[in-house]
Amino acid sequence: MAAGTRYFTEWQGKPLEQVFLLCRELAEDPEYPTVKRWRADGGKVIGHFQVYFPEEIAHAAGALPVKMRGAQTDCMEAESHFGSYLCSVIKSSFDIALTGNIELDLFVTHPICDAARNLAGVFGRNLDYKCEILYLPQAANSKHSIEYLRNEYGRLARDIEAATGSKVTEENLRASIALYNRTRVLFAELYQIRRETPWLIANDEAVAVVALAGVLPREEFNDLLAGVIGMVKKRKAKPKDKMRVVFEGGFCEVPPFDLLQTVSRSCYVVDDDIYIGLRFILGPVATEGDPLGNLATAYIEQSSYSPVQHDRRKPKEKMLLERVKNANAEAVILAAAKMCEPGLEEQVAYSKALDDENIPYFVSEFEENQNTFDHLAIQLETFVENIMFD
Repeated sequence: MAAGTRYFTEWQGKPLEQVFLLCRELAEDPEYPTVKRWRADGGKVIGHFQVYFPEEIAHAAGALPVKMRGAQTDCMEAESHFGSYLCSVIKSSFDIALTGNIELDLFVTHPICDAARNLAGVFGRNLDYKCEILYLPQAANSKHSIEYLRNEYGRLARDIEAATGSKVTEENLRASIALYNRTRVLFAELYQIRRETPWLIANDEAVAVVALAGVLPREEFNDLLAGVIGMVKKRKAKPKDKMRVVFEGGFCEVPPFDLLQTVSRSCYVVDDDIYIGLRFILGPVATEGDPLGNLATAYIEQSSYSPVQHDRRKPKEKMLLERVKNANAEAVILAAAKMCEPGLEEQVAYSKALDDENIPYFVSEFEENQNTFDHLAIQLETFVENIMFD
């Protein structure tokens, strides 16, 4: 690959609304065209399943880390390998691999649920590259959790080296951490805009841009995100009389863009947990000292919350209340992917916490292949009107 090669240039020089449309088209494309172009240039690809993955390690080996976030496909190839009771993102992620829409050199999943835990085995029996599980610590509060995770990252680095033929040197890893620290700064700026001036960028627009962090080389993504933020700040838009809400439930399977648009028509979504894995580390990771140790420390000490990370210091329901408070939100949309055990279980704790604080909430389910939202629109409009005119 030539230094400075760009794989998504169509947005450059376009007005902001068209940039968002182009980002959405790329995010929804089941054939992962930018990944194909990367491979055509001789690049290696490390695929990883939801939720969090230390992409810096793959980047340090010169590989492209790609978030396997599923796609809107019919899943015909994958259906024969899974039962009907599994969530859609498991099936569609496997389907795009089986059909060759995406080709990997290594696939890594996580034990976030029973289905994801077994995904490496299903991939490995049907595809000719190594497929493994990265065991992020279940006991995050153990005094040994950072040491354990640092060793896991070392094992992962060795597997990435074997898959790519390139060494993960400390020098390269520090450079990669610095590059991803820049992304973290930009993500923080984007979400600050959403909290303070949500009329400048709708939820579906922001998600369309954030999604591309999972398919573009990080250097290119940073340039895209910085460019979008600059255009958003100059956008001519006036605030409307809309209710401010937090969207919770997109931590793994991603809601369809049309669903997000439906919500945005009725509300300002001022914060969310969509693609939380791409922005899971909240502050800069240290670049001095042991880089793998620094990444492990950041996961334990500087991360957001999620139903699939168990940390007694960050009970999910209290963290949601903090997200609502920090975003000055008036209500919450509690969503969950169909057949998602972690997401549906957390709704119970979330609902109780919101009831105790008298914060209104709207409960809904979604599926990535869902394509009709008329009933949702009517129900959401009724919910908003009942609150605003109560």
